[in-house]
Amino acid sequence: MIELLLLLILVAVVVIGVVVYVQRSKKQKSTPEPPPQPHDPFANAGSDTAGDPRTLKAGDMIDWGTERTWIRGTLRLSEGGYVWSEHFLEVEGAKRWLSVEEDPDVELALWTGRPDLDLVPQGKSIELEGVVYKLEEKGSGSYRSEGTTGLRSEGGLDYVDYESDDGRLLAFERFDHGHWEASTGTKVAPGTFTIYPGS
Repeated sequence: MIELLLLLILVAVVVIGVVVYVQRSKKQKSTPEPPPQPHDPFANAGSDTAGDPRTLKAGDMIDWGTERTWIRGTLRLSEGGYVWSEHFLEVEGAKRWLSVEEDPDVELALWTGRPDLDLVPQGKSIELEGVVYKLEEKGSGSYRSEGTTGLRSEGGLDYVDYESDDGRLLAFERFDHGHWEASTGTKVAPGTFTIYPGS
């Protein structure tokens, strides 16, 4: 008799446990999941710049605070596994672009084309307008063109980079074995501009 009573109590406990489990499962399923939190597209920028400059592309807008400009085209450059980008800006009367490198930190520079200069990159230093620029690096690689760049969809390039003691930049590029193009540039600090991604 006691065994039967214990068996009935055990069955009752199991039945109650199953009922409680089923009720909790229904309650959890009926509770709607909270909506996903809004995502900040610039959260992983890796710098103080509003937006990740490593993801810039043709059609994006850059707000410098005093002016806004759009990226008309982009060159994706590579040399032996090392990659960097040049983004051509929509400006009047000059050729300007923003270069983005990761070496290992993100390095930004704003460049202006200098078609007025008849220089060939040779030697360990070049004097220009009273400033001495010292050779930093040179090499050859390949490019891929996106948007409006004035170049083929892909090809080869040669480059030679110089820098002055006060941080001013002088660069030469030659695309597809053409003529050397000179440009002067300045480094751009993180936080200088805001990126508004294009469609």
